[in-house]
Amino acid sequence: MKHKHILLAAYILLVVSALKAGNEIVTPVSAAAKKVTVYTTAENTKFRLTQTETVSFVDFGQPKETEPCVFVDPTKTFQTFVGIGGAITDASAETFAKLPKAKQSEILAKYYDQTLGIGYTLARTTIHSCDFSSGSYTYVNEKDASLKSFSVAHDKEFRMPLIKQAIAAAGGKLTIYVSPWSPPAWMKDNNNMLKGGKLLPAFYQSWADYYVKFINAYQSEGIPVWGLTVQNEPMATQKWESCLYTGEEERDFIKNFLGPTLAKSGMADKKLIAWDHNRDLMYQRASTVLDDPEAAKYVWGIGYHWYESWTGGGNIYENVKRVAETYPDKNLIFTEGCAESFDFAMINEWKWGEKYGLSMINDFNNGTAAWTDWNILLDEKGGPNHVGNFCFAPVHADTKTGEVFYLCSYYYIGHFSKFIRPGAKRIISSGSRGQLLTTAFKNTDGKVVVVVMNQSDTLIPYRLWIAGQTAEVTSLPHSIQTLVVE
Repeated sequence: MKHKHILLAAYILLVVSALKAGNEIVTPVSAAAKKVTVYTTAENTKFRLTQTETVSFVDFGQPKETEPCVFVDPTKTFQTFVGIGGAITDASAETFAKLPKAKQSEILAKYYDQTLGIGYTLARTTIHSCDFSSGSYTYVNEKDASLKSFSVAHDKEFRMPLIKQAIAAAGGKLTIYVSPWSPPAWMKDNNNMLKGGKLLPAFYQSWADYYVKFINAYQSEGIPVWGLTVQNEPMATQKWESCLYTGEEERDFIKNFLGPTLAKSGMADKKLIAWDHNRDLMYQRASTVLDDPEAAKYVWGIGYHWYESWTGGGNIYENVKRVAETYPDKNLIFTEGCAESFDFAMINEWKWGEKYGLSMINDFNNGTAAWTDWNILLDEKGGPNHVGNFCFAPVHADTKTGEVFYLCSYYYIGHFSKFIRPGAKRIISSGSRGQLLTTAFKNTDGKVVVVVMNQSDTLIPYRLWIAGQTAEVTSLPHSIQTLVVE
């Protein structure tokens, strides 16, 4: 026992020494064994998606309870992975436009290039304005129910150019879906784009046509649209753009208007996403919509956000699983999440990254196929935002100095998006310690990707166990790792 303690102490000293120097920790690789490449991001170190270890497997067999392990079974597969990305909002585009060209190129590469950055493959954008716009606007003139005046000229100044550059940086393909925050004020019972209100029945068809007009307009500009959500946060009366739907109202709008309109317009292939709000009510909303076969036939999946944790509801990850288990033929997509109440003095806090890691691991393990962050970029105030709802993003830029700041949340997201690629299948990954949170996928090229997150203050040596073979790895305090097995 004393000998083991001496060896462990020596290894910890080696790790600490390497951390201080910012060097890699390399373990010799056996040519006969599969290689495991370990990438690490850790608090109080220089490691940011850094390759820190290369280890190999050895025959091991049955582990003891005293030996921490992460067990992976690539033979058990679950949902097919669609992608990870963030929202390209007016706020992101306006901030981007104020930066020097060199910084713009850097941000595009950091987000969308898989080699130079974290390889985003997914994006969300808004149908006209949201809170993260400099002001409220629509694409039609007042009371134009026939939509003859429809024009997306507003978006051609900032948003469309950024989306096109993102598509190019992603290699020419980016899976994009769109979401409305509110119909035009004159289509609603409160005659206001803000503060909730409901879509008036007289304008159901005009509003359904509006989605089609938007999709056609964007696609004619070279921006393919993969899917759409019915309504952002349909149960929230917000001080910004918002619109309320009960489950029955959303179901009937899909069944009688939006679904048939998409189909008649040659857009039956667009992925229609219901709910687009928090995990708290997602089962109730999913069951209300999907238990009606005439509505369900138009719906690709259920979207959800994470803000129930900010309203005292906790992170109700089990609700994601309940929807996945009950409706296995439908898909789950995380459509929005961010840290609210921006304070520039707090951008280096480690909790922002751990919030993302915790959510992504649990959401994927409970059946989620795609995961979308909120704004990809915000300014030094956490905006622009026309109602003062300033928030954090993984990347902030000081528009006065041109300086760009990458929060730890950017790197935490990257531990998933850089390595798990569209078409991958989730596989079993199970930790023998509560401190080791984990999920895993098998890519179409056969590589196994295992993510391990440690929120504790403790350094934890553990074994990656696959089919009776193990590779020794070390999880640093407050860290996230990606283990690529090939």
